[in-house]
Amino acid sequence: MRTKTQQYAAQIFEQVSRMSDVDERARNKYGSMAHRLPVLIRTAGLAQALGFVESRGTPEQQQLIRDISEVIGVPNLCKHSRKAELSEYMTLTKDVMTALVWYKRFAESVLNVQSDANGKDAGE
Repeated sequence: MRTKTQQYAAQIFEQVSRMSDVDERARNKYGSMAHRLPVLIRTAGLAQALGFVESRGTPEQQQLIRDISEVIGVPNLCKHSRKAELSEYMTLTKDVMTALVWYKRFAESVLNVQSDANGKDAGE
């Protein structure tokens, strides 16, 4: 039996690997958001961070949200995060943050998108 983290890692690797077939700009946008989203979630909260990406993100950044939604098994993650009760919201936030660790790792290793020390990511 595999742990939730192992399941996330395998599925996320497949998703991120598919992004390696797109153009460099799209890879950078996707990878950049993988680096920035945990910070957005910690500062603004899950629902607000997802809402921001949903409304102002590029198609590649919105694809990251759809990918996360698929991995954690929650259809329409943005809408679900806005309607969840507190305990479910906390679990949802924890699951998203756990998944984002793998998105960040694979953004660096598979897509070669590095986080900039100044807080600005590649492709910005």
